[in-house]
Amino acid sequence: MGTISSGPAAPGQAARVGQAARWTLAVIRVINGGLALLAPGFIIGRFNGPPSPNGAALYGLRMFGIRTVLLGVDLATLSGEPLRRALREAVIIHATDTAAVALLGVTGRAKPRTVIPLALISLTNTTLAVTACLAQRAERKA
Repeated sequence: MGTISSGPAAPGQAARVGQAARWTLAVIRVINGGLALLAPGFIIGRFNGPPSPNGAALYGLRMFGIRTVLLGVDLATLSGEPLRRALREAVIIHATDTAAVALLGVTGRAKPRTVIPLALISLTNTTLAVTACLAQRAERKA
């Protein structure tokens, strides 16, 4: 009967999981950011009914969009210390996004049908960021 080893296979597996989390988060960022940048009305309509002609909302989503695309590209292209910094920042960015949407729900400023999917998206992104960051840290120590 085989035994479970925490030897060399464990760090390799952690690195693979971390890489998968990193690339998944990069793809999510590029897609979501691209939608926010190029089709902000689609996003507004998805969560609030018919798209609003509200210029401030469109502007805000486009700002969010370009930031998110660039952050996704960073995760896909950086290496070494710049990548480690980007992964640490990803944890802060996505944890803050998760807290912000949770606060909207707790204070009643947004309807549950809006808050729940946004919270799930943000929590997923936070989980991916934490996983990638921890795997990178473990790989560096190995």
